[in-house]
Amino acid sequence: MLPLPPEVTADAWAVDAACSGNPGPMEYQAIDLATGARVFHFGPMKGTNNIGEFLAIVHALALCWQQGLHRKTIYSDSYNAILWVRKRQCKTKLERTPQTEPLYQIIARAERWLQTHNYRNPIVKWETGKWGEVPADFGRK
Repeated sequence: MLPLPPEVTADAWAVDAACSGNPGPMEYQAIDLATGARVFHFGPMKGTNNIGEFLAIVHALALCWQQGLHRKTIYSDSYNAILWVRKRQCKTKLERTPQTEPLYQIIARAERWLQTHNYRNPIVKWETGKWGEVPADFGRK
């Protein structure tokens, strides 16, 4: 069990993304807060940190949906990504090029999933200032 602040529920996954440059090689992951185990990892591929944060939340929601985990909380330290998920649209300004097209296909798939599923999982902003780095952080700062 990870040491967690009292306000944080352990029946949750924390997600985070990392990007070397902007744009640059981007990856994301989820960590189970009850066990500290990695739930999933994706990347790297060319993108931005905000896109990775968005996709990490959608990936977590889809996996929860698939596994029937409709009450599991998802923590993200990205206000933008949480907003994009709530609006069910990735509002990136990343230039669409042959190099970024594979990522744009993944974004389209994530947006379609959001538009066709009424998930119930709480998505909660991880309060880095109060709680420290999100447990899914890649530790590269």
